[in-house]
Amino acid sequence: MDRASIHSERERVIVYVDGFNLYFGMIEAGLSYCKWLNLTALAQSLLKPGQLLADVKYFTSKVGNNPEKQKRQRTYIEALEEQGVQIHYGHYQKNSVECNRCGHIWPGYNEKMTDVNSATQMIIDAYRDNFDMAMLISGDSDLVPPIMAIHENFPEKRVCVMFPPRRHSSAVAMVAKGSYTIGRKKLVESQFPSEVKKRDGYILRKPKDWK
Repeated sequence: MDRASIHSERERVIVYVDGFNLYFGMIEAGLSYCKWLNLTALAQSLLKPGQLLADVKYFTSKVGNNPEKQKRQRTYIEALEEQGVQIHYGHYQKNSVECNRCGHIWPGYNEKMTDVNSATQMIIDAYRDNFDMAMLISGDSDLVPPIMAIHENFPEKRVCVMFPPRRHSSAVAMVAKGSYTIGRKKLVESQFPSEVKKRDGYILRKPKDWK
């Protein structure tokens, strides 16, 4: 069967996950117990009949200055990679946070480049004809311009948005060709088992703090 025939039968979907937008959306919604999330399973649960999951891409930054958080993140990312998820890293930028009341200043960190990296990957994949539909899991309004650019320059393709809990954006919904808010049920049903066995036999265990 040639490629054109395959395209006519199955709509190829690549899922782009804004890791921090999803993570903090779950935290704010009281879903901390859903952190051990199997993104491939979640992506599959969001597909409709006639769609084919072509890839899952996860955008995050490496946690710094906290060994326990680093260990938990590393374990989780290894579990994702075992499912074939592509990991794209941004970085943390150090800044200062000032208390408006007392004037005290302490160091803080902002996660950078997640939106730029996800926008770049979507446009590259559109140009390379790697998807028919891009499924974006994010509520970041900074992604409005790349969504519009894909629709304007690749009219045969579409970007649909799946909002994490507490992360709905009207601006994003307006430019997307379809939107949906991911509910608690799908997150709960898309968890990794407590132990994930890697191909080399090593066992990855769900962090105790995530139970």
